[in-house]
Amino acid sequence: MTSPRGARRAAAPARRAIVTLLAVVGLLGVIACQRAASPPDRASTVTQAATQREAPPIGHGGQLAVEEAAQAPAYGPTDGPTQGAGAPSPERTPAPAQSVTVVLTGDTLVHPPLWRTAERDASATKRAGELDFRPMLAAMRPLIDGADAAVCHLETPVAEPGGPYRGYPAFSVPPQILDALAWVGYDGCTTASNHSLDAGFAGLIHTIDAMAAAGLGHTGTWATAADAGSPLMIEARGVRIAVITGTYDTNGIPLPRNAPWSVALLDPARLIASAKAARADGADLVLAGLHWGAEYASTPTAAQRRIARTLADSGQIDLIYGHHAHVVQPFDRIGDTWVLYGLGNAVAHHATRAPGVDDGVAARVTFTRARSAPAAPEPGGSKQRRWSTERVEYVPTTVLRSTGERPARIVPLEVAAADRGVSAAERARLERARDAVSGTVRSLRAPGIERAQASVPTR
Repeated sequence: MTSPRGARRAAAPARRAIVTLLAVVGLLGVIACQRAASPPDRASTVTQAATQREAPPIGHGGQLAVEEAAQAPAYGPTDGPTQGAGAPSPERTPAPAQSVTVVLTGDTLVHPPLWRTAERDASATKRAGELDFRPMLAAMRPLIDGADAAVCHLETPVAEPGGPYRGYPAFSVPPQILDALAWVGYDGCTTASNHSLDAGFAGLIHTIDAMAAAGLGHTGTWATAADAGSPLMIEARGVRIAVITGTYDTNGIPLPRNAPWSVALLDPARLIASAKAARADGADLVLAGLHWGAEYASTPTAAQRRIARTLADSGQIDLIYGHHAHVVQPFDRIGDTWVLYGLGNAVAHHATRAPGVDDGVAARVTFTRARSAPAAPEPGGSKQRRWSTERVEYVPTTVLRSTGERPARIVPLEVAAADRGVSAAERARLERARDAVSGTVRSLRAPGIERAQASVPTR
């Protein structure tokens, strides 16, 4: 399906207002909240520029102060117009961009400590009984909202507002996470996972409807046979980006007898056919987000490598990336196709303390149109003639777990380690985690991988 936010980009080609991280204050200390406001109405939020969106209530102890401004972002789009002087009028349709930057992240797996944090953050702003996940994710907004397109992986179904909610092993999580994902800047999420059917086919349908209501596109699960197999299609500055997906299993839960098409399984032949169909439908770029690998294993399995080789050799897929392992796995290159085997956790709070389980990477990939390439894609044609991967960057991230004094926060490791409020021991731990993530990402020695640096203002 087409991303709702991508459709807005097509209608209004001026890029979303640039977002920057202006202050990172007292991650582990206590700061004052500047403002306490209710979550904005999603219907109005998704039709406004980023500068018009209401900032989240920052909450209480151990917070991150994040503000928006039309200044140079810590992570921004590669080129193209923004709102302001010299920007094209809404009536004018500019030529498609010559390059686009996409941000991709790993598993969004909402464990009970995270929805307790969301309740705590809402209560801190006098909204007892509500849930607000935005303060938890606020530190990631400059990176995610600063890209031309951004895709997450929603691993679990969502429940009705008010619950009941369930964690492991059969998840049904608060739907308020969807508003936060849209607010932080994601266009949509892949949804095919081993937990897709945790709440049955009815839960799958409800999750799709809730994502649409939040302004998020999706692919990987479908409510109708007519929609089955459709990719997530994002239009970013005139460039059409298709995302396809598949999962290795559904935890032994059989596919619905009357809806065997409802969950995308990890079948290379099907994925290649989906990529060809997406190109025939006008996609300039095709990305494959795969739910695969062994949990808590930082090395890709033989099956992952085999599937990656098959997809790369097809010439139909521009980038392959993965999730499910809950730890970071290496980046590699097969011919002209980059394979990011595992992005780790984006949002999670596991009971286990397995090494690396709190960490992840946000991949930031820049694609460039070939100079001699036509603006319109050639169905089934060779991607190498039209687009190339110009830059592959990664931002190490971590989950700062909730404690009695501090609510859970997801932050770039560079930002967390640079905060002046952390102890020397905690800074050393964060730096070790950052270096471990970097070591894993680069462990296959693929050339050209860069670690993006967060912009961390001083006090």
